[in-house]
Amino acid sequence: MPRVSSHDDAFIKTSHNPSITSRLPFLIPDFLSRILYREFLYEMDSDEDMRPISPINKPINKGKGKATDLMHEMDENLPWVEKYRPVSLDDVVSHKDITSTIEKFIEKSRLPHLLFYGPPGTGKTSTILAVARRIYGTNYKKQILELNASDDRGIDVVREQIKNFAETRTLFSKGFKLIILDEADMMTTAAQAALRRVIEQYTKNVRFCIICNYVNKIIPAIQSRCTRFRFSPLPMPEVEKRLNIVIETEGVKLTDDGKKALLRLSKGDMRRALNVLQACHAAYDLTGETEVYNCTGNPQPADIATIVNSMFSDEFTTSYKMISTMKTERGLALQDLLNGAYEYIDELELKPNSRIYLLDSLATTEHRLASGANEKIQLTGLLGAFKNAVELSQKT
Repeated sequence: MPRVSSHDDAFIKTSHNPSITSRLPFLIPDFLSRILYREFLYEMDSDEDMRPISPINKPINKGKGKATDLMHEMDENLPWVEKYRPVSLDDVVSHKDITSTIEKFIEKSRLPHLLFYGPPGTGKTSTILAVARRIYGTNYKKQILELNASDDRGIDVVREQIKNFAETRTLFSKGFKLIILDEADMMTTAAQAALRRVIEQYTKNVRFCIICNYVNKIIPAIQSRCTRFRFSPLPMPEVEKRLNIVIETEGVKLTDDGKKALLRLSKGDMRRALNVLQACHAAYDLTGETEVYNCTGNPQPADIATIVNSMFSDEFTTSYKMISTMKTERGLALQDLLNGAYEYIDELELKPNSRIYLLDSLATTEHRLASGANEKIQLTGLLGAFKNAVELSQKT
């Protein structure tokens, strides 16, 4: 016997009430009644698109999390990531090869299952939401199921939410529905194995879009069932172009040095660039390089230069004490110093053997820190590596 929900049970009891059924000009079979009622509830639960108007595009819709309501329309504290999220495929920053290919899929009504992967903040979620608007129009939320797999990562989600949504077809509209699984690389292996079968079974009325940062964490069986698109970090000129629009629209006072620092720290991540820009705008009247680094908690370039030069030239004990004191006073982590040291060393003129040795030491230290190693011990090891690099440079 199929499982009957509480809503279905209530409707069945009502439909058997003589006082109500006598008013119907015709009888509807019980199974169709349940489907119609479930569809009615789903329509009532679906909210319309009520996002504010963006200067970049037209009405903006939901993003990484749940949809915002009408109260956000006049809310000045609305995150700029949501406020300036692209609406159409033409608004998506960069990735024109990907958007043009998907546009052709849509025009020919041959949209396959999709697998979007790449670093955070490169437009994966924004692209698939723009695709949903392109296919379904303003009522796209009634046709999609959006789940964040980092929260709902178990096999129960596949068996219940995803399967229930996939097996029910929309009665009053044609075509397929869309299931978006964000951060799918956080799903368990068992959940991915169950998802593989669901993708196969409901292809006629559902399309899946799998979104992840690390494609190697998606099982091969799912990868082979999807058309893969890699979203690379955004080019700096593209990020700058979009930031200029936001800066002008919001009236942000940002110096040239501050903009360069913001672009450098974002590393092609549009989400991070907008979040840092909004934080700086809220905290400072005028944002320069120092303010950008203070907002992000990254070490200042001058501090990085002081630390690297000290490791090269100062005595071991003197350098260790100076770096430890600076880490404590500035609240810095060794991981942040590694990133800054790498960028600084990359611009120095070093002999090839010394450069290779230092880069290998930085990579080894980073790996050990990621594995939970002690920061003090790793700092002493890194200092020793710099001293060895100086000796290597002097021998050749």
